[in-house]
Amino acid sequence: MRIEHSQVLLKDVRLFGYHGVLPQERAVGAYFMLTLSIETDFSGAMATDKLEGTISYAEVFEIVKAEMAVPAQLLEHVASRICKALFYRFPVAQAIHLELLKENPPMGADCRGAGVAIDVRRE
Repeated sequence: MRIEHSQVLLKDVRLFGYHGVLPQERAVGAYFMLTLSIETDFSGAMATDKLEGTISYAEVFEIVKAEMAVPAQLLEHVASRICKALFYRFPVAQAIHLELLKENPPMGADCRGAGVAIDVRRE
């Protein structure tokens, strides 16, 4: 068997945070939805059934949660911090796709969320 592509995923994680350009957004906070995938070779975990052969999605969640707890004006900045922290912690991570949406953003639109998406690759 040849692996074409393997990823560790977190899908639709809902977290509360204090991010936004308006002072009111940073004062009262809001809910955010995050989905991310980390490209990595987890063939070792497939063969051995050992966590050491992959990236722990529980640990990924803890990193995301810690970065989401730090207030910022822009979701672009938060997304960048999350990706940098994940690359730092997991040297086997080759690429990350991250989507970060603010639920019910204060812009007068009837939408489920607005935010950013980023695809980054390790240099």
